[in-house]
Amino acid sequence: MAYTISTGFAIYFVIWWITLFVTLPFGVRSLHEDGGGSPGTDPGAPIATRMGRKLIWTTLLSAVIYAAGMTAYYEGWLNIDRLSKLIGMPF
Repeated sequence: MAYTISTGFAIYFVIWWITLFVTLPFGVRSLHEDGGGSPGTDPGAPIATRMGRKLIWTTLLSAVIYAAGMTAYYEGWLNIDRLSKLIGMPF
C-alpha cells in the first residue's frame, strides 16, 4: 500500500500532537515552586511555559518518530502478516 502525501501529512500531524502533549510538562515551574504569586492566584499556574522552545522540540521529536516509522514500513518490518504473527492471530 503506497502512502500519498496527504496521508503522510495526516500521520505526521497525529504524531506531532501526541508528542506535543508529551513535551508540555517538561521545564514548567509553578508559582508554588517559585515561592511567588499574588493572593487569589492559583499556586499551580505556570510562570514561563517557553512554548516556542517546546514547539521546536516537538517538531524535531515527531520528525524522528515519523522517519523511524516510515523506515520500518518501507523496509517491511511493519506489515500486516508480521504484526498478526506478533500478536498471535493468524491472518
